[in-house]
Amino acid sequence: MFLTLLAVTFGIAAAVSVIVARLFDRPLRQILSRLVQEELSAAWHRYIIFAIYVVGVGGGVRVASLQKYIYPAADARPALTLNADRWTLEIFETIMGTLQSVAWMLLVFFLFALIAYVVVRGLEARKG
Repeated sequence: MFLTLLAVTFGIAAAVSVIVARLFDRPLRQILSRLVQEELSAAWHRYIIFAIYVVGVGGGVRVASLQKYIYPAADARPALTLNADRWTLEIFETIMGTLQSVAWMLLVFFLFALIAYVVVRGLEARKG
C-alpha cells in the first residue's frame, strides 16, 4: 500500500508541475527573450521549466512525511494505516506542497527578472 501511495503522490506532483509549467510557459519565454539574447533565452527557458518539474515533485512528494506509514513512532505506537481519509489528506497535501514549492520558485525567478529588467531598461535609457 505504501508503494502505491508513493507512486500516486509522485504522479499527482508531476501532473500538477506539468500544468503549472504549461501555464507559465509563455510568460517565462517572453520575459527571458526580453532579458537575454535569443540563443541563451531558449536554454534558460528550458532550465526554468525543468526546475519547475524538479521543485514541484520535490515539494509534493514528501518522503519523510510518508515514512510514518512504514515505521512505527518513537513512542511505541504502531505505524499508521492508510484508509480513505488518509488518502484524501495525502493527495491534498501533495497538491498543495507542489503548488507552494513552484510558487516560491517562480516568485524568486520573477523578483530577479524584475531587477534584471530595471537594469536593462536603465542601460537602454543611457544609450538612447
